[in-house]
Amino acid sequence: QRAGCVLAIELDETLVGVLRAELGDRSNLHIAHGDILNVPYQQMLAEMCGAGSYKVVANLPYYITSHVLRLLLELSPKPEMIAVMVQKEVAERATAGPGAMSLLGLSVQTLSEARLVAHVPAGSFVPQPEVDSAVLQLRVRTEPLFPEVSMERYFAIAAAGFGQKRKGLLNSLSSNLHLPKPVVQEALRAAGIEPLRRAQQLGLEEWARLCDTLPPG
Repeated sequence: QRAGCVLAIELDETLVGVLRAELGDRSNLHIAHGDILNVPYQQMLAEMCGAGSYKVVANLPYYITSHVLRLLLELSPKPEMIAVMVQKEVAERATAGPGAMSLLGLSVQTLSEARLVAHVPAGSFVPQPEVDSAVLQLRVRTEPLFPEVSMERYFAIAAAGFGQKRKGLLNSLSSNLHLPKPVVQEALRAAGIEPLRRAQQLGLEEWARLCDTLPPG
């Protein structure tokens, strides 16, 4: 009621019918039947609601959460804010700091300011799922966190580090970037990172420093 314009995208045809029956008379609501991974929703948003800032609110299917979050965070123009219901474990991974960092957390926190704003127990749903949920709020960064760093290179190096997260960075980066161990060891030293540390122990700034010290793979 308070939104200027709402574009609702729903995959389940039955739920689309419910939305249209319950809310179809709202002049500022546009309901589309489709898959968020495939529909041209930015084009639809522009056509139906016009240009300007927008926010994304979603109850995401858990099996595509990581994919959709990365997709939303890399949109252009970017949403001002993203609020999504996700599996509790995913929300905790997305907001974890060094020591419990994951590739998902690194991606989300590099591209946004992430905050877990509410826990939603499984008993809140009918039928009741097997896992608890949480609401994750992302304030999308309007300026790059590391403006001097190539994001493509940054994420490639991080993916290499997390590719063998049970191993130390010396081994995982050397193996996945196809670089000699002495070269990687010197790059880690130059970045102030102990070679035996693991990917999940690093902070965002340390990954950015590795972009400067590691040679192209």
